Amino acid sequence: MKKLWRFLVKPSSRYSVLAIAVVCVIITLAGVFTFHESIKFSSTTEFCTSCHSMKENYNEYKTSIHYKNAYGVRAECRDCHIPENDPIAFMKAKLGGVGDIYSEFISKDIDTPAKFEANRLRMAQNVWRMMAETNSATCKSCHSYTAMDHAKQSPAAAAAMTTAAAKNMNCIECHKGIAHQLPHINNDFKATFKQLTINAGEAPATKTLYTLASKKLYTTDSASGDAQGQLYPASKVEVLGTSGDMIKVQITGWQQQGSTTGMLVQDMAKQIQTVSLNADLQKSATILNTVKTEDGQTWQQEQVSAWITQRNMLASMKPIWAYGKEILDATCSQCHAIPDPKHLTANGWVQGLKAMQQYYMLDKDEERTLLKYLQDNAKDAPVAAPQAAE
Repeated sequence: MKKLWRFLVKPSSRYSVLAIAVVCVIITLAGVFTFHESIKFSSTTEFCTSCHSMKENYNEYKTSIHYKNAYGVRAECRDCHIPENDPIAFMKAKLGGVGDIYSEFISKDIDTPAKFEANRLRMAQNVWRMMAETNSATCKSCHSYTAMDHAKQSPAAAAAMTTAAAKNMNCIECHKGIAHQLPHINNDFKATFKQLTINAGEAPATKTLYTLASKKLYTTDSASGDAQGQLYPASKVEVLGTSGDMIKVQITGWQQQGSTTGMLVQDMAKQIQTVSLNADLQKSATILNTVKTEDGQTWQQEQVSAWITQRNMLASMKPIWAYGKEILDATCSQCHAIPDPKHLTANGWVQGLKAMQQYYMLDKDEERTLLKYLQDNAKDAPVAAPQAAE
């Protein structure tokens, strides 16, 4: 015991206890400072996006309201991904970041865009799990239920947020995909489309057909020349004749008088796109009717004939609407309750869907089919509008 006490009192014949204590304090402070600065630097947006696999994530973030908004307030990576007021959750988040570095440089699970997309769902679920476990602590560090003025919110938002506040709901329950694109969670509609294309390998022998996908228009019975326009999904055509693999069809639509866009819409004064014609094909269109609306606009009902290939044409709209409903269910259920198509007018859905573009991943034809499904079942749709198959 005496030797131990002597060592503790005077551990070295060369250095005093005070000197050694000072050195230990300096080393400790240096260690704490280094650790603090390392944590601070590794939490910056610059560090988080320094790996090339995160560049696309960064580009997605730059299009979000968290990056740029009317209030000039920006949420950085750490503000959403690192719960700073919970030490355990904080360290778990930092360890998760280490896992991303491992996946980037060692296991190479996410070092290419294709690999990143393949793992996007897994990584998103990890973030959603963290937010669920902390009751969206990072979100609520900025957004407080008690600080919300529901009178300044839209009626729909006020109703939703009042309910959420009463239950102290987890933000991520309704607000996935705020800053980054959502992963594909349900791709069943793609399998449906694939089966429909198999069924639509050759056009049925009927007078009326409906497009499953976009179709190029030609002025002759050959698809080897330049296309003269485009017929959009879920559009009705009348068959005039056939020639080998080609069908001559008649397309009817509306266009505002004086318009030079070449776009014919399904119904007068509604932005339900049917076909886009180039200048030459538009000149061949026949005017069937001219109507002046109550707001003073003049609309022309026009008819044009063109050739299309036989593929991807169906005898009924019902399977197309069933497919459109699947797209709606799979796409919109990721973030919120599935909207009723009758929630908006046909024209209202154009902006309504556009506002959601950053939150879903659909190709052009999928998006057009979804929009047309919503428009043809909107609150101002005719009573006889086609409905989704049960």
